[in-house]
Amino acid sequence: MTDQVQSELLSTITDIDVFRILLADLHDDMAGKVARFRQLADLSAALGSSGTMMPGGETAFAAWTEARSSFVHGNYMATVLLCQGLAEHLLAAHLAVGINGREIPNRVSFSETLNRCVAGNVIQQRDADDLRRLMSLRNPLTHYRSIDDPSNLSRRVVDARLPAEMHLLNDASFAMSVAIRLLALPAFRLDD
Repeated sequence: MTDQVQSELLSTITDIDVFRILLADLHDDMAGKVARFRQLADLSAALGSSGTMMPGGETAFAAWTEARSSFVHGNYMATVLLCQGLAEHLLAAHLAVGINGREIPNRVSFSETLNRCVAGNVIQQRDADDLRRLMSLRNPLTHYRSIDDPSNLSRRVVDARLPAEMHLLNDASFAMSVAIRLLALPAFRLDD
């Protein structure tokens, strides 16, 4: 009896109500979810036949799995944030523990990581440029920007006359493509 009273104090939503909400959420945008899953599958064909090596431990792995799920389910801001975090952890860990591991600062900046990766031929300058672009997409999502700042999402909506959802989808698609391209690089790709 105590468990029933406690659960009623915390929520008036029944299990059936929760099931209905979850089912409705699953149903909403089903065609979009399928399309994004297929896009992800097509992009992932670039990964090695045996997958990819992912330095960066649990944080990098969780960022990768959560980024994929977020993208498919239409959580575009989360996708951008997670892909940038994945890149940062993956590259810095590779520098620290890779075959030619070098000592790096405990809190190395992403810009410094990119510079070291380009200098060490882990990534090409094009990759670094795309990763900097990804960082420029992430920053206004995590740090306040006034409406006058061109990177502010509302400003982008007004300037381009496109809905926020479209901007965020494009940003998330770019983020996923950069993340997968990064994981498919020779430093991380595993082939038979």
